[in-house]
Amino acid sequence: MGARRWRNTGTQRRLDKERGAAITTQPASTNAGSAAKGETRFCMKRAFVFPGQGSQAVGMGRVLAATFAPARQVFAEVDDALSQDLAKLMFEGPESDLTLTENTQPALMAASLAVMRVLEAEGGFALARKVAFVAGHSLGEYSALAAAGSITIGDGAHLLRLRGQAMQEAVPVGEGAMAALLGLDVEQGRAVAAEAAGPDQVCAVANDNAPGQVVVSGHRQAVERAVAIARANGARKSIALPVSAPFHSPLMAPAAEIMAEALGRVALQPPAVPLVANVSAIATHDPATIRRGLVEQVTAMVRWRESMLFLKQAGVEEVVEIGTGRVLTGLAKRIDPALSARAVGTPTEIESLIKEL
Repeated sequence: MGARRWRNTGTQRRLDKERGAAITTQPASTNAGSAAKGETRFCMKRAFVFPGQGSQAVGMGRVLAATFAPARQVFAEVDDALSQDLAKLMFEGPESDLTLTENTQPALMAASLAVMRVLEAEGGFALARKVAFVAGHSLGEYSALAAAGSITIGDGAHLLRLRGQAMQEAVPVGEGAMAALLGLDVEQGRAVAAEAAGPDQVCAVANDNAPGQVVVSGHRQAVERAVAIARANGARKSIALPVSAPFHSPLMAPAAEIMAEALGRVALQPPAVPLVANVSAIATHDPATIRRGLVEQVTAMVRWRESMLFLKQAGVEEVVEIGTGRVLTGLAKRIDPALSARAVGTPTEIESLIKEL
């Protein structure tokens, strides 16, 4: 078990080395083709980001479906792919079923892609012309890839259903846990996790979300020790998270193997714009690199803070969260207050964005 823990660390060291020379440059402003002759129109350089687990809520997508036919079409496509009335579960609950990770994951993708479809149908929006990068938090990476045309909606739904099932089944219920360590940076979080881990117990940093917001994951007893150690070492707050499995830890290795096999059967296309990957915090168009990253992210840390800093360094001026909730909007503002961030998930928010594009 200890060897698995260090395999994850080795992956991150490799990715750290790759990151140094990987800034993708695109102009922050262009002459828009629709501008009047002789007029220069400024185009803000944007990134679209897609939320992960924790953003779900009963009622998600219901107003979009009631308002826009293209949104209803997306929900119908996901329902058909899964042979399940997932839309009804999203709109009406019960919450206990919606929060099952095998349902949560495709549901969040469906909500995000419904927003994208409405932007395209109602506003003539084209991702490749208006957005510089996409990124997604954990499962949101699949939403980002579907939005960018790298995978189909049907494949995304199937993969996320399988991902949720495989992650839940990787560790017996009750053996794993996750906890948020507030007030510690990622290096402090790694030190806490290393001290908390035992010879046969894993504890690793699962999410580097923002300055002062680190999540650890692993065996329940090791995570409980991490909470106590963090509190004794100056953490402002350390709290156990209400999750069903120790996501983004080496304990998820069986799920990673299942996803490697499943992803090997899916045709990934180069995305319309570069994906900033969770595992590397750098941008890529390459389907093979994307496929490898989707497998590695099951057991690896989500490098969200670094991903947002990458976007800022690459000239992005605004981060737009597409889908349900405002979690990523809040994180972006904590990571860099100078980085503009907004959430787009309601008809009013969609209308406002369309007017600016």
